[in-house]
This record gives sequence, structure tokens and C-alpha cells, in this order.
Amino acid sequence: MIALSIADLSVTFQNRGKGYAAVRGASLEVAEGETFGLIGPSGCRKTTILRAVAGLNTNWQGSITVFGNALTPGQKITGAQRDNIQMVFQDPYSSLHPRHRISRILGEPLAIRRVAGATQRVRDLLNQVGLPQAAADRYPHQLSGGQRQRVAIARALLLEPRLLLLDEPTSALDVSVQAEILNLLNELKTTNRMTLALVSHDPGVVAHMCDRAVLMESGRVAAELDRPNIAKIYAQSQS
Repeated sequence: MIALSIADLSVTFQNRGKGYAAVRGASLEVAEGETFGLIGPSGCRKTTILRAVAGLNTNWQGSITVFGNALTPGQKITGAQRDNIQMVFQDPYSSLHPRHRISRILGEPLAIRRVAGATQRVRDLLNQVGLPQAAADRYPHQLSGGQRQRVAIARALLLEPRLLLLDEPTSALDVSVQAEILNLLNELKTTNRMTLALVSHDPGVVAHMCDRAVLMESGRVAAELDRPNIAKIYAQSQS
């Protein structure tokens, strides 16, 4: 089954009354259970595509289909589709409310949906992402960068998504912590039977995580890459 299908996607930004095409005619398909990469240099609009899929930018044209259900340009994602698509952002600190304890950050989405056993669900998620139960009583600034990203991952898993979008999930972390987070994501993908779409400019991250990828250049898909080609790009980056 195709988890994510994007066809002829264009994303336009407005600047002083004029439209600017940030993404132009992008197409790709991600198989269910796959880890798929969107790679390329900063500014090539990888994240722009991810934000369109997440429903954070609705000003797009073309086609986006997630598990057979089409998204609609100009409309927010709602219902079961909203639960199925979750995103982990690049900077864990800026994506967590600084004045809320971790228990509230994780518990609030469950409370809004009136999910039974929310407290136990939060405890289970903290354990799943390798955080102590005591983390629930702390504020984001009381955690390390790696711990905050684990909280962000736990929050994304709250509603048991089938598609997890990852926007440079380790770029704001120390090198010593990056491998831990990537390995955690691989474990969670298997345990929770998810499909991952990963944005990165780091060839090492892509080589470690991805089954296939597309190379982005100036808002377009320049090339499709299989595992051997991903490995080749990584080898070139090391030489």
C-alpha cells in the first residue's frame, strides 16, 4: 500500500502581493512501512513539502494523498486523518510550551479527545521514549536537548499516527545524542508500525535511516535515490 502520494505539488508564498512558487511540480510516493528521505541543501524547500503534508501550510496545488485519503488544498486536516499524520520539529525547545510541565504537554491532547487512562498513557509513552517518570513533573527548560526531543517524539506518538513526519529531528542536538535519537526512531517505527518521512541535509542521517529518498533542488525533485545511491552520496560526503 502507498502511505503517501504527492503528485505535481506546487506551494506558493505571497510576498508584497506577489506570488512566489517555492515548490514546483514535485511528485513522490512513499510505501507503507518505509523510511523515506527528502534531502538536499538548506533552502531547497524540503520542509515546505513536509509542512503541506502535515496541514501546516494549506496554500498548495496538486495532489496529496495519505493512506488513500486525499487532502484538500486550503483546508485543515481533521478527524482520523489528523491523528494519522503527526510531525516532529527541528527544534524541540521551541515546539514545547515553556510554561507547561511535561505531564500537561503530553496529557492535553488526550484530555481534549477525552481519551480514557490518559495519565497511564503519558507514563507509558515516557517509558517508550526512554525518559524517567520524574520527567513528567519538569518543565522543558529543565531537560537536556536530547530529552526535549524525546518528549517531542512522545507527543507525536500520543494519537498513534501511521505517518510520522520528521523535520531535521537531530540537527539541533549534540553529535553524541544524535545516534540515540535516530536509533530510538527506528525502534519506534517497528514497534508502532509507522511510516516515516524524513527531511535532512545530513547524508549520514539519511544513510542511517532511509530506504529511499528524493534529492531536492530549488523546490523541485531533481532525482530519486535507492539505497545504493544513498550510500554513494554518503561515501562522497566522507571523501
